[in-house]
Amino acid sequence: MIRRCLPWPDARLRTPAAPVEAITDEIRAIWTDMIDTMEAMPGVGLAAPQIGVMLRLAVVDASEGRGQAVRMANPEVLHASVQLRPHEEASPNLPGVSAVIERPRAVTVRFLNEAGEVEEKDFVGLWATSVQHQIDHLNGRMYFDRLGKVKRDMLLRKAKKVG
Repeated sequence: MIRRCLPWPDARLRTPAAPVEAITDEIRAIWTDMIDTMEAMPGVGLAAPQIGVMLRLAVVDASEGRGQAVRMANPEVLHASVQLRPHEEASPNLPGVSAVIERPRAVTVRFLNEAGEVEEKDFVGLWATSVQHQIDHLNGRMYFDRLGKVKRDMLLRKAKKVG
């Protein structure tokens, strides 16, 4: 089921999400809805708070053919590369605007997978960018929080005009 993304500045987008205690059928159903929503955008990732579910859940699929979504609960970055990668980022929560953000090119992330097991996985390139973007959402941050004040204010003014 495709879920509606919360419009900025909904306060839930600024609220850190709660940890997931166990992987249940309910959690798996939320992940399925998140993937449906991500595919409909289309996007390469989605965090549960973006659709108003205040749990530390994220999905990422930066594959060319799609259908390879990684489902994560409680993701955390263990290691990040020194080398940065610029990428134009956007969010369905604030449509019509985007900004180039520099993030580590590669990250190692620990998370609970679909089976409820702790998994560590390396992500590179667009996969790494998307995972870090989703973790920001889980921590109550938006991509534009990584911009300087002037650029951030310009982006938010432009978003008001577009919206």
